[in-house]
Amino acid sequence: MLLAAALIAATVGLWATGKLPEYLTSLLFFAAATILAVAPPAVIFSGFASAAFWLVVSGYVIGIAIAKTGLAARVARLLAARLIHSYPRMVFGTVGLTYALAFVMPSNMGRIALLMPIILALADHAGLGEGRKGRIGLALAVGFGTFQLSASILPANVPNLVMAGAIETTYGLHLSYVPYLLLHAPVLGILKGIALSLCILVLFGDRPEASAGIERTGPLTAPEKRLAVLLLATLGLWLTDSFHGIAPAWVGLAAACVCLLPKIGFVTGEEFGRDVNHRNAIYVAAILGIAALAGQSGLGTVMGNALLQVAQLDPAAPFKNFAAITGIGVLLNFAVTANGVPALFTPLAQSFATASGLPLLTVLMIQVIGFATPVLPYQAPPIVVAMGMGKIPLAATLRLSLLLGAITFLVLMPLNYGWFAILGWL
Repeated sequence: MLLAAALIAATVGLWATGKLPEYLTSLLFFAAATILAVAPPAVIFSGFASAAFWLVVSGYVIGIAIAKTGLAARVARLLAARLIHSYPRMVFGTVGLTYALAFVMPSNMGRIALLMPIILALADHAGLGEGRKGRIGLALAVGFGTFQLSASILPANVPNLVMAGAIETTYGLHLSYVPYLLLHAPVLGILKGIALSLCILVLFGDRPEASAGIERTGPLTAPEKRLAVLLLATLGLWLTDSFHGIAPAWVGLAAACVCLLPKIGFVTGEEFGRDVNHRNAIYVAAILGIAALAGQSGLGTVMGNALLQVAQLDPAAPFKNFAAITGIGVLLNFAVTANGVPALFTPLAQSFATASGLPLLTVLMIQVIGFATPVLPYQAPPIVVAMGMGKIPLAATLRLSLLLGAITFLVLMPLNYGWFAILGWL
């Protein structure tokens, strides 16, 4: 256990500090864990057998197909044409667009790469040039909306996939698309999207100076039509997974295979090798391996007991327990960033459930509130990417993250508690 703890601490420390690239730290973890024999290879490499790993890979393939055919850009331009006449409409529309795309495009990074140039072009048409606070607000809407709201959609977010894989590995439980969406979308999706939009309007309110139309689009091309049919079929199978029993990961993998088929598909072998982020996929597999190692070695139980002493959970105080468990998720964000929180939190959940009297699955779902609310930008890599693409000052990002974080804990977290109670999860 001590050897496993040292290896996990070293790996997490390297991820948190960024002293080495994430993929290299991941490979070092695999090498050290196998050489030191801290666990059987089936445990160490369990991440590669997880549904989460394959959904990450398939998400990148689908994202490449959407970008290559121009389908998502077409939809984004059509919607953006209706937003240019007022700044509140631009902000609410941009946030809504980030959420809508999350249903059909699983990759956070892919959605940001697709949307940021379109939204910045929209800002140019509205007279919001570089340095204008309205432009900064729109760029932040892309980054925060893409990452935070997608936490309410199971296949749309890397931390979600890590959590699903860790839950499957540790407890043998499988999350379903629709129940997950019903639990999280009303508060963490819709209400948080409204809160994000209002925060941007308060901090970065501006007035468009022009209303020139954006580029018109022609009729759908044949590849766009084929991809649209494939995406609708994929979404339909995701929404009905509780009926047919096929997990979202395998539906996504099948869709990715269609995208890769010669002549019929949209992505070539060269593009698969060049544009799919294999480095991030290895990173996800290592995170899942750490979760499995923490559970198999007994380290998760020890850490859970230590945190229980701090949290002071009480079966007679369910709201306090809900808030304390959420706080633990937020604190873990500082150490391992959002992608790593589920790997550490999930093995501890049974201890929290026993001490709080809450159902295990409820405790597992509470963590979503924590990792979906980064207090500092570095805790969410997609937000860091958005800062770079949108040329967003760090101070502006900090102001928004702190304000939205305060609203989440003071307003949305209690609403989440009430929604969990209405649905019978408490």
